[in-house]
Amino acid sequence: MTEKKVVVFDYGFGNVRSAERALARAGADVEITRDFDKAMNADGLLVPGVGAFSACMQGLKEARGDWIVDRRLSGGRPVMGICVGMQILFERGIEHGVEAEGLDEWPGTVGPLKADVVPHMGWNTVEAPEGSELFNGLSPDERYYFVHSYAVHDWTLETANPAMRSPLVTWSTHGEKFVAAVENGALWATQFHPEKSGDAGAQLLKNWISVL
Repeated sequence: MTEKKVVVFDYGFGNVRSAERALARAGADVEITRDFDKAMNADGLLVPGVGAFSACMQGLKEARGDWIVDRRLSGGRPVMGICVGMQILFERGIEHGVEAEGLDEWPGTVGPLKADVVPHMGWNTVEAPEGSELFNGLSPDERYYFVHSYAVHDWTLETANPAMRSPLVTWSTHGEKFVAAVENGALWATQFHPEKSGDAGAQLLKNWISVL
């Protein structure tokens, strides 16, 4: 089998080098770029994200990443978001009272975590749903690395067409339950950092690459 081509989209917000190394170890042919054609034509597009929701959205739009994500998904081409790269896929984010529009691929609001200790920084378990391809072969006891102060607390999107597979939502808990990962057709995302999550994160990335 030929290696799958994965582009790590470089729009100025995200640990692109660590993502590149992790994807290469997982067996992908990886390139870091913001080149429009390369991002559109890759087997998989990974959108990282570190920092404030509004700043990431601004950077993504300036690099035409919003258009690229939308066009890829319209054609059923795989996209994966990580950390704030997942958060910006939702309808909107609210940080320090400032509201910003997201990509609106999923309904929902990214808001502050309500916990005794914030940010949520370190290792935590997740509750993956039955049938998850993202967590295939991974034990429920596996731990993943999180660094965030904001999260999505409710999931409202349902599939009306019974012939279509409903989105699979994975949850975690830090003070309260929040969305830790989503599998929705060609669009997958994680709130945690698989590239920093050791062997479990490596297996998760292999699982994504295997469906490209």
